[in-house]
Amino acid sequence: MSDHESLHRILITGGTGGIGSECVRELSSTGAEVSFFYHTNKTVADALARETGALGLPCDLSDADQVKTAVDQAAKRMSGLDILVCAAGISVIAPVQTVSETDWDRIFDVNLHGVRRAVTSAIPYLLNSRCGRIILIGSMWGKTGASCETGYSASKGALRAFTYALAKELGPSRITVNCIEPGFIDTDMNRHLSEEDRQALIDETPIGRVGTPGDVAAAVRFLASESASFITGQCLGVDGGFAV
Repeated sequence: MSDHESLHRILITGGTGGIGSECVRELSSTGAEVSFFYHTNKTVADALARETGALGLPCDLSDADQVKTAVDQAAKRMSGLDILVCAAGISVIAPVQTVSETDWDRIFDVNLHGVRRAVTSAIPYLLNSRCGRIILIGSMWGKTGASCETGYSASKGALRAFTYALAKELGPSRITVNCIEPGFIDTDMNRHLSEEDRQALIDETPIGRVGTPGDVAAAVRFLASESASFITGQCLGVDGGFAV
């Protein structure tokens, strides 16, 4: 990445997840100053911080006060904030009629409301940035729907609409808003799949392979760069063509 595309002060939610941790590594490698949120896995967070030099902060995205406090802490440590990457996400695999009210609410509280909390807490800092970026991590299931993942699919579908609306709202402030929609990615979220189901998803992917967290992190790096300064309100499929 050239000097004019160098990144600045970045905050990543879900920083200890498969995609989130790779985003921490990828963006830290550019020389950017990076902070990340984690929920409960302090051991992994500490190891990632030592590996990358990034700052790990505990934060429950379902708690509005915690989110605001953690965003303020990150911005204070970095003397501002230029880029917010929302990579946290959870799912429940079950037929819709068996999903409890508590699980359904928790999915939306993290995948959608948690994003809103992070975004609204970050906006005052992004308004003072010369290169404000918001990058959301959705899912191809938000576009196509996944059987037995109705809550996850619905929350990620809502994230698409949130992206479109927020891009229009923040565009006049020169803040871009985009959403990356990964396909079948080799992360812990998909470890439950049988070898047969795994192969079926690969067979449905035109590129013919499982995606990696690095594939997603590379797209995040691009959208965070100066090269993407005229791109906003877009949902970019990083799915090997699955959702075409």
